[in-house]
Amino acid sequence: MSALPLRRRWLAAAAGAATLALVVTGCTSNDPEADPTSGGTQAVQPGGTSDNDAPGDKVVIGFSAPAADHGWMGAITKAAVAEAAKYPDVELKQAEGTNDVNVQISQIEQFINDKVDAIVLLPFDGAALTEVATKAMNAGIKVVNVDREFADANAARTTILGDNYGMGVSAGQYICGQLGGKSDAKVAEIAGIDSLPLTQDRSKGFADALGKCGLKVSNRVAADFTVQGGEAAAASLLQAAPKLDAIWNHDDDQGVGVLAAIENAGRDEFFMVGGAGSKNVMEAIKADNTVLKATVIYPSTQAADGIRLARLLVQGKAMSDLVEVEVPRKIQLFAPVVTKDNVDQYLPTAFTS
Repeated sequence: MSALPLRRRWLAAAAGAATLALVVTGCTSNDPEADPTSGGTQAVQPGGTSDNDAPGDKVVIGFSAPAADHGWMGAITKAAVAEAAKYPDVELKQAEGTNDVNVQISQIEQFINDKVDAIVLLPFDGAALTEVATKAMNAGIKVVNVDREFADANAARTTILGDNYGMGVSAGQYICGQLGGKSDAKVAEIAGIDSLPLTQDRSKGFADALGKCGLKVSNRVAADFTVQGGEAAAASLLQAAPKLDAIWNHDDDQGVGVLAAIENAGRDEFFMVGGAGSKNVMEAIKADNTVLKATVIYPSTQAADGIRLARLLVQGKAMSDLVEVEVPRKIQLFAPVVTKDNVDQYLPTAFTS
């Protein structure tokens, strides 16, 4: 649930070349200059040619997400609110976090009635929120879909996602590398909620990556993304598996309980990989005094990225590190592995479990 910044500086040479090209175009074009007083849609500013952080026209953004009932979701909302506060031209209308689909639908209806310019929406259930998101789009509101996809991609102008399958792949590749071709290694998996597509994607990516180095999951349990669920699931797993070489736990919030179960069982013959990228886990990785040796990032900055993208969309700007003149239709963030060697790079954007 790292985050890599959306904007990177171009190399000086590339920037210089781009500037020269613009100057030449401006001097040689036979097209008449656009009349700034004429009506019509605001021209989109090509990527790399504008200062996207410079104040522009006011943008009213509605934001809705599920209840902050665990660390990752709390960090999602906190980061979104903080990002909006950076811009004097952004007014954020924040709906109260809810796990009730009908309440969230009513929140979006209210945003539509308020005629906001954009909506950043992390739906409790993507399929259930598709219809009202489509209604917002049809009303001319820019919708940015975060984390849980709508049933119809046309319900959003832009979708920004983590990489659940990629999380599994990254965890599997790391474990393969650490076990060094030990074909009889016992690898366990503590998943999240099995009925969720995101859990299924994570497990598939994990199995696929392990398969490429001749390993497979020998023991698997599912929890519920809570501390209590993680402890109960891990206790059951440890009883069923007297010897393990590695464990991948899908979620660092439930990992607090997983670690408690491991400590209670007095087990340390294996190493553990976490998931999501909590500050607690990263600090344990840095201290290097527990079974935790790595975690796989699932960015808690997705909604903050959504706020920034919504502002660009409404103001007719593009992403400054791309040549493309429009904000992309879909953005999927990377799922890197954090170890003691690179943990300092990711700690600033980690969330607290």
